[in-house]
Amino acid sequence: IAAAMWTGRGPRAVAIVGTVTRSRSSATALKSQYDALVIGGGEICETVATYLQKGGLKTAVLERRHVLGGAAVSEELFPGFHFSRCSYLLSLLRPHIYTDLELKKHGLKVYKRDPHAFTPMLEEGVNGAPPRSLTLGSDLAMNQMEIGKFSKKDAKVAFPDFNAYLEKLAGAIHPLLDAPPVDIPGLTSGSPMKRLAAAKTLMPIVKCGLKLGRNIPDFYEIITAPIMKILNRWFESEPLRATLATDAVIGAMTSPSNPGSGYVLLHHVMGELEKEKGSWGYVEGGMGGVSLAIASSARSYGVDIFTEKDVGQVLVGSDGAAKGVVLKDGTEIHSKVVLSNATPYVTFKNLTPQAALSPEFIKAVDQIDYTSPVTKINVAVDKLPNFLASPTQDDKPGPHHQCSIHLNCESVELLETAYKESINGRPSTRPMLEMTIPSVLDPTLAPPGCHVVSLFTQFTPYHIEGREWTNEDREAYLDTAFDWVEKYAPGFKKSVVGSDILAPPDLERIFGLTGGNIFHGSMSLDQLYLARPLPSLSDYRTPIKGLYLCGSGSHPGGGVMGSPGWNAALTVLGDLKRH
Repeated sequence: IAAAMWTGRGPRAVAIVGTVTRSRSSATALKSQYDALVIGGGEICETVATYLQKGGLKTAVLERRHVLGGAAVSEELFPGFHFSRCSYLLSLLRPHIYTDLELKKHGLKVYKRDPHAFTPMLEEGVNGAPPRSLTLGSDLAMNQMEIGKFSKKDAKVAFPDFNAYLEKLAGAIHPLLDAPPVDIPGLTSGSPMKRLAAAKTLMPIVKCGLKLGRNIPDFYEIITAPIMKILNRWFESEPLRATLATDAVIGAMTSPSNPGSGYVLLHHVMGELEKEKGSWGYVEGGMGGVSLAIASSARSYGVDIFTEKDVGQVLVGSDGAAKGVVLKDGTEIHSKVVLSNATPYVTFKNLTPQAALSPEFIKAVDQIDYTSPVTKINVAVDKLPNFLASPTQDDKPGPHHQCSIHLNCESVELLETAYKESINGRPSTRPMLEMTIPSVLDPTLAPPGCHVVSLFTQFTPYHIEGREWTNEDREAYLDTAFDWVEKYAPGFKKSVVGSDILAPPDLERIFGLTGGNIFHGSMSLDQLYLARPLPSLSDYRTPIKGLYLCGSGSHPGGGVMGSPGWNAALTVLGDLKRH
């Protein structure tokens, strides 16, 4: 460990800087000329680079850090403990990308989770029984038995029907994920031939509409309504409503009662893993395993990938077109096109010469919402957490240990209260905690008998009552989170041997996530599809000719692994072919 500090409350190491699981270094020398340059070394960058290379463009990827992966990175923060330090679960990896890039051949191994959700209660058990809990997975009969502990009506009828309803809506979105948005300028201007070519971009919407059929009004409602309007209509069980509501606010600074939270739920349930719909899993070795597999595929096609190449600025010629980049060490690299995986804010405020952009455009970029509620906590423990609601013997994991474990999520009121505290500038005193323990399924992550624990927590503001976070604030919030885990799983605090806390400003500083937003911009209705990240930028093209966006700030947004890169590559190759 490069640096660590010890608190005064027992032997708990807090990581400040950790060693990392490095990618395979490339012996290829950085050239001064490429056809395409991709800024950033995350899985999206490697995806877009692979498709550009396959399309005939000599392509290089430039990563500023010393490890590939962006937010999907594995780091050894404490000796023997390997963490998915930021991104921590795999699902929304599009099937065609998985197949095209032969990711299984290139080392990607995924441990699928089933069951997938566990919500324990904080209550006294009846007649000496443990407190109740709700566990959900792919087995409908098991789900009905679990839900039946709280509502027979919800279990027998409502939940099966609701699942079918969500699957219908989520499945209809898939055509929209795998293509750029509709080409509005092409449809409304230009020659008849150009309009005819642009009409092809309508096909994904047509396919979506045909899949929805009579469910179009339901689709409109779920993407615009507060999720509680829908959940209250379907269910009477509070633990079930609250468990489902967590997926409507995860990663978003919103509450279940705010309009648009329904889409966030839909975004998370439309996942797919190795052709299994709704499946989520842990990547062997941590999420960096996804990035390394895609990087391996990219290199096999001839992509040059470099780490510790920090881009200072995009080079813009006298004709107003991108000509390449200049690194912070002064090295110039020229190219026909440049693609940025940085957030739109970083791309246009930090990397693009301001004189090349209009004041009106810069003002619009300043209005993009990057508000984030997330503080990520990575914990090394020497003992498996044992929950009062579902105790196990001899430190052996139960099925619930592989789940997303929802703490402080047994009622919607708890989520609402936590949200309100944060929007008033204070970290939640009873935060929403999503705990995962990937080492239960992947033994490569921790020493024998030990585990790595991820706490994805909400709600925390970027500034605490108008000021920046201090180390004391981080320690206080860490204690708050641990105290709540302790209530559900006594003995947890004694088992902690090391922890790493990443508040919103830390997520921004380390991973380049503006505002700490894991999606590269809020997934609100005003920042989706034709308006992501702005109406003038929805087609991946920018005001600088030859400069494109390819990150999660573009359609279809964060979490849909590879899709922004795939769509951006289609756009770039199409433009070069036309010109």
